[in-house]
Amino acid sequence: MILSIISFITGIALVIFGADLLTKGASALARRFNISELIIGLTIVAIGTSLPELVISIGSAIKGSSGIALGNVIGSNIFNSLLILGITALITPIKFNARMLSREIPFNLLASVVILLVSGSMLAGGAPDEMITRYGGLLMLCFFAVFIRYTFSIPNSGKEEEDIQPLKAGKIVLYIASGLTMLILGGNIFVNGATDIARLIGLSEAVIGITIVSVGSSLPELAVSINAARKGNVGIALGNVLGSNILNIFFILGCSATITPISLNGFSYVDYYVLLASSLLIYIVGVFGGKSTITRFEGAILVASYIAYTTYLIVGA
Repeated sequence: MILSIISFITGIALVIFGADLLTKGASALARRFNISELIIGLTIVAIGTSLPELVISIGSAIKGSSGIALGNVIGSNIFNSLLILGITALITPIKFNARMLSREIPFNLLASVVILLVSGSMLAGGAPDEMITRYGGLLMLCFFAVFIRYTFSIPNSGKEEEDIQPLKAGKIVLYIASGLTMLILGGNIFVNGATDIARLIGLSEAVIGITIVSVGSSLPELAVSINAARKGNVGIALGNVLGSNILNIFFILGCSATITPISLNGFSYVDYYVLLASSLLIYIVGVFGGKSTITRFEGAILVASYIAYTTYLIVGA
């Protein structure tokens, strides 16, 4: 058990630091070639904060631990929507802008609906031997392509990304190479440790994926959002969460299911409905709320909701 915990923590650290290095290096490389901040923010930076989920989910799928792969995506999105946005709103109220209302928020809700659809009869409780098939994975990747195409078809309405520090060519290569190495190595160690812990303490891979694994892989988003909120850049915090949610389902889960079908064993309709409810809540506040703002009081409700859901999972296990 002690070795498994050490592997788990070491894997998290390597994945998070690797993602940070790779994002910095890739962003600096893009800047050297005069790629716009919009493209950098929507691709390199957004994918960079989601790299832990990508490495862990695909690594888990390849190793046959599909419960961790799916649980990581579902748990990360719930963590992002409830806890990260809740904490951000507690620091400073979150104001939605027009671009997010027309693009990221509707696509965030659509992603949660699609994951329900490709999960078949999980809508009604589901059978324990159901799978998200390769066809479902390909469908999610198609939605991801549509999102990217639609995003680039709309002009940027303003600067929302943080300034990217210039780096020398040697440092860029070092950051990218080191980041990739740490991601690959850390992802492998993390998956092994998480799987061993789940088996040793009697938790299903689904539960440990939704809770411990998803929290660990979502730490980059948490750090970015809190830092942005403290600086008053709430647009960055909200955009970071919404972009990560969309990437997690359409791209990361799509890739994982395309590589190998993902078993739904260990998941319940409650997990899916909490995911849908968290996305729907953001949509209602943003599109129909009138004020288009998540207040501190509403942020406290989001945080309390995440704590309640996590407690339900652990007690139920």
